[in-house]
Amino acid sequence: MTKSVHPATRIGHVHLRVADLDRSIAFYGGVLRFELQQKYASGAAFLSAGGYHHHIGLNTWESRGATPPPPGHTGLYHTAFLYPDRASLGDAVRRVLAAGIPLDGAADHGVSEAVYLRDPDGNGVELYRDRPQEDWPRDADGGLKMSNAPLDVPALIAEAA
Repeated sequence: MTKSVHPATRIGHVHLRVADLDRSIAFYGGVLRFELQQKYASGAAFLSAGGYHHHIGLNTWESRGATPPPPGHTGLYHTAFLYPDRASLGDAVRRVLAAGIPLDGAADHGVSEAVYLRDPDGNGVELYRDRPQEDWPRDADGGLKMSNAPLDVPALIAEAA
């Protein structure tokens, strides 16, 4: 039997190659409101929530002015940002739509509610909130029973007020 990773293990940060550093800072910092912690000239930036050293690294070291990878190729599917509650998620979605950024989709997965969009470089972004674990849907054997039902985005945004 293989030993599982420690249950407190989490993904610490994502580091993305971007074409335009300032444009990406405007998206992650301005629209999503992560705080800029440090910027290295025009080559890299680090942003976070709550004063952490960084949750998001951005750099143009090998990608300044580059184009996104074409559809159908391997690579990052999306980065997911977990919000603490439904109102916080609704507020983030409201800001995304106010910035004119279209949603690729929105889903109620039973265990979570999520919206999907693209950053300025075409990277997939998921904004989501988890339901309390005791509310997760289960099958007759106690296993997770996730779903992909439509999410009422206007109702989600209404909770942000």
